[in-house]
Amino acid sequence: MRLKTVCAIPVCVGVLLSGCATQPSQEQTGMVVGGILGGVLGSQVGRGHGSTAGTILGSIAGAAIGGALGRSMDQTDRMKTGLALENVRTGVPSSWRNPDTGNSYTVVPTRTYETAQGPCREYTVDAVVAGRKDKVYGTACR
Repeated sequence: MRLKTVCAIPVCVGVLLSGCATQPSQEQTGMVVGGILGGVLGSQVGRGHGSTAGTILGSIAGAAIGGALGRSMDQTDRMKTGLALENVRTGVPSSWRNPDTGNSYTVVPTRTYETAQGPCREYTVDAVVAGRKDKVYGTACR
């Protein structure tokens, strides 16, 4: 039963976001991805009501962290992230420090695969934003 719930969350989010007229902001994307990952991780804690509470708390914490990371990236950071995902081999890190914000990022493509819609890459972003370390997992598809 829990597997169905966890799988339904990304499907519902995808359906809701596909109806938007504009592309979601980096902050919104970070919040959604962080919320989903936090919920999945939180659901592994406890049994019964403990598992439900873990899912809720994990979703809230993940959304907050993912939203903050998305908000911290400026246009240059997003461009460098895109270039890393387009040009860097799987497993090879691409790092930079933004001189305007002082934030630093490391993007590592972790898996490349094909779907019916085109190529996709899973990746991690390790960030240091205002002295705080964060890690985000994501998937980018063409």
